[in-house]
Amino acid sequence: MADEAKILEAVEIARTTGKIRKGANETTKAIEKGQAKLVVYAADVTPKEIIMHLPLLCKDKRIACLAISKKEDLGAAAGLPVATSAVAIVKEGEAKVAVESLTKQS
Repeated sequence: MADEAKILEAVEIARTTGKIRKGANETTKAIEKGQAKLVVYAADVTPKEIIMHLPLLCKDKRIACLAISKKEDLGAAAGLPVATSAVAIVKEGEAKVAVESLTKQS
């Protein structure tokens, strides 16, 4: 697993300089449309069914998919006042290099 701090930093930079999709539903749509460059989901989501399909979808579409331990951290990185189960980076913005290095690691 890649370094969580780097993953969250990439999400934060993409949020401010690019474009992200927040939440399991929006993330799923971004993957299905082939828009997602990188998908990050939280491992502590309950019930697990909410995010279980994401790694499989990403594998089918050849999109990098990474897990982090806490949904609160992911929500904060996505600029939300609440926790979020998943985030898809649609446009990297200035996080392009970070996203590319994370994609190679996954």
